[in-house]
Amino acid sequence: MTTVLTLIAAADSRQSLPRLAGAVAAAIGASGEPVWLADEACDLILDAASAGPAEAAARTVIGEAEIDLLVQPVEHRRRRLLVADLESTIIENEMLDELADFIGRRQEVSEITWRAMNGEIDFAGALEARVRLLAGLPAHVLEEAARRIRLRAGARQLIATMRGIGAVTALVSSGFRVFAEPIGVELGFDHIAANRLDLSAGRIAGTVSPPIVTGETKRQTLLTVAAKHGIPLQQSMAVGDGVNDLPMLGAAGIGVAFHAKPAVASTARWRLDHADLTGLLYAQGYRRDEVIG
Repeated sequence: MTTVLTLIAAADSRQSLPRLAGAVAAAIGASGEPVWLADEACDLILDAASAGPAEAAARTVIGEAEIDLLVQPVEHRRRRLLVADLESTIIENEMLDELADFIGRRQEVSEITWRAMNGEIDFAGALEARVRLLAGLPAHVLEEAARRIRLRAGARQLIATMRGIGAVTALVSSGFRVFAEPIGVELGFDHIAANRLDLSAGRIAGTVSPPIVTGETKRQTLLTVAAKHGIPLQQSMAVGDGVNDLPMLGAAGIGVAFHAKPAVASTARWRLDHADLTGLLYAQGYRRDEVIG
């Protein structure tokens, strides 16, 4: 089986990528010269039997350079299903942190969010505790918070390009549907799953309608959508940043930890620490001129 090693550079490391790619190719005994996908990304082809040692050797060559490295079989590299987390993945924000601004407790809530997403405290309990703090806020703050949403670089290109070849896309969030649905519709996701924040008399009630979207919910969404569209799991891709994303990352054909929390980055088989979301397209072998938008 043929294996591909993909190098994807952050903006500050693009100039050094050609030199490092050549050094990596020599170190791993790649078959031929680097295949350039874009100025910031290239493929190196190698024999599957040497993939493990080759990856270790490549990481040694790369050192501290801001260059991501992914190794995978060439077969089924272009995925037919993408399942993506929303917060800190498709968007830069954590929306509970944004809402906490309206009660002057952003730092406190942000620390709880980080600990929950790093697996240090129970996720569902932390979600319910943070939502309780919001009880009584007028519902219009949800619109104000939504105006703060910042899409991750490459998000539009990722979804547009995959939809352009007929891939199915699903957005799964342990945040709230009031934020996930507009973003999902704007970007063109086929399926959207998220929590429902309870409102009462025009105010945030401080509760979440059950069932809460958990890591298992995200994994099950991947399985259900794949089955519905007749897509083998080996042809699926999942991406996320928190511990509640690990179940779907593990179930997908390739599960990528994206700018992930330490507990996730240390666990996931594949990760992007430096690239933007177009890195997920280069990981599938797309060239720059194939990227839509």
